[in-house]
Amino acid sequence: MAELKRSRDRVIAGVCGGLAKWLGWDTSLTRIIYALLTVCTAFAGVIIYIVLWIVMPDE
Repeated sequence: MAELKRSRDRVIAGVCGGLAKWLGWDTSLTRIIYALLTVCTAFAGVIIYIVLWIVMPDE
């Protein structure tokens, strides 16, 4: 399994692209799933995204 890093294929910070690469999923599908989960969890995903942005190293 690849190392978890932020992707250069980024829309905002590369977090979803990095997660997609790490999981072996399609980048667009990962972004859609993450957006839906963020809306369904009262926007807790925004906080998680910011934390991952800070913690994950750049590719």
